Amino acid sequence: MAKKSMIARDVKRDALCEKFAVKRSELKIRVANGDMDAMFELNKLPKNSSPSRQKNRCELDGRPRGFMREFGISRVKFRQLAGAGLIPGVKKSSW
Repeated sequence: MAKKSMIARDVKRDALCEKFAVKRSELKIRVANGDMDAMFELNKLPKNSSPSRQKNRCELDGRPRGFMREFGISRVKFRQLAGAGLIPGVKKSSW
């Protein structure tokens, strides 16, 4: 289980990213067209509003490593749930 503060920080980053997404995209278009003032405005936006600062976390326990995108959970929880038969279409292989 990840620390509650780290999970809360990531939730805050997600909210900031959504809040400034439209403004950030408009500024990026203006920067691509050569507007230098837009570059300075882009730098004034909060750091945590950038999508590249978001971290994929397990939805069940908040683990940041071993994240499986298809299922939205970590490898540890995936193995537990798949072994218990709680993930449809997934079963333990044996040969």
